[in-house]
Amino acid sequence: MRGFLVIGNKATTSPFSLKNIPGAGRMDILCRCISQAIFLSHSIRRSLEVYLLLLGDPSPPRVVKFRSDEIRRMSPDERSVAGLIRKALKFEPGREWVEANSGVFTAKKDLKGLLEELSHSYKIYYMREDGEDLRRIAHKMERPLFVLGDHLGVKKEDEKVIIQFAEDIISISKLSLMAEQCITIANYELDRAPGKL
Repeated sequence: MRGFLVIGNKATTSPFSLKNIPGAGRMDILCRCISQAIFLSHSIRRSLEVYLLLLGDPSPPRVVKFRSDEIRRMSPDERSVAGLIRKALKFEPGREWVEANSGVFTAKKDLKGLLEELSHSYKIYYMREDGEDLRRIAHKMERPLFVLGDHLGVKKEDEKVIIQFAEDIISISKLSLMAEQCITIANYELDRAPGKL
């Protein structure tokens, strides 16, 4: 199992128009993160989860979870992914996960509560430019979940929470890359590590 948690600092927590996906707090970035994490050429990755922590108006926080093994009827384009996020946001969220579509779930959880839950299933790693080179430790990782921010990065107060749960701070580049690029490279590094495929 492998996972990613992407923090959408301004991502809307209510249904949005598919005609203006970027206008929904840069939901387009989160859609690309989903596609880069899950899709392969003509297939999807197995045993992978992506969590989107939505912190925008009107009612943050909100989490949407994608589980690759259970997803049905989703294409890699932004509009298709956004449609499933939008559908999930139509559900009234509670503390327990509610399935909005095959492989797509939603709940009302803050960052600390979400990380507490995920720490029972994953080893949590915080992605930051000054961390340890992922290539050096990828072969040792078991059930990793990578936490990263959107185009606005991660707020200082959120970073403090993440570090409480993180096994390590890891880097895939000393340059500040786009969130979806970080996910693509992390998948690549784990794929190429001995014994990981």
